[in-house]
Amino acid sequence: MKIEYLGHSCFALTNAQGVKIITDPYTGVGYELPQDLYADILTVSHGHFDHNYTPAVKGVKRVFDTPVNERVADVAIQGFSTYHDDKQGALRGKNVVFIMEIDGIRVCHLGDLGEPYTKAFAERIGKVDVLLIPVGGRYTIDAARAKVFVENIAPKIVIPMHYRPQDGTIDITDAKAFLQGYADVIYPSKKNQTIINVNDLKDDKTQIIYMERV
Repeated sequence: MKIEYLGHSCFALTNAQGVKIITDPYTGVGYELPQDLYADILTVSHGHFDHNYTPAVKGVKRVFDTPVNERVADVAIQGFSTYHDDKQGALRGKNVVFIMEIDGIRVCHLGDLGEPYTKAFAERIGKVDVLLIPVGGRYTIDAARAKVFVENIAPKIVIPMHYRPQDGTIDITDAKAFLQGYADVIYPSKKNQTIINVNDLKDDKTQIIYMERV
């Protein structure tokens, strides 16, 4: 599976057969999505402008923006409803967490998760190989709360998202606070993409992969 970070909470996930999933396409964050984006499947965690800019993605056959449990083109997709804030949605409504099984790898995209960690939440997610987690705070969990999720869910690989890069304008923090305390952060040689296969997941130690949008 190839994972490309396109900025904010947007990733392109491509399986061995070339089926492409794009998550949370954005606008209005200070930088733009790449041109000529296409995908077979599009997931949208919630209806805010920086997560649901679906016109930017062409060729989409299926859009998932609500809870789901389905298999599409060799990709199993499960989504369940969570809260966008720590007040049971009173401030920002709900958010869909998506879990996708791609090439035998379970990928969890937390969207704009705002609620605190609970054991019940972890049980709903189950075993996670790759966790895509917001770390920028203000509208989502911040770095400290993100680390609680990481420590308790114990995924094989963690990729931070929803942080402010140097050219970003949205009022969230950068990824530095989250990355601090992790001694072995991986910086892919191709700054915004990495290849992951099942054999990479045998080590019990959680790896942090930090991607830069390019």
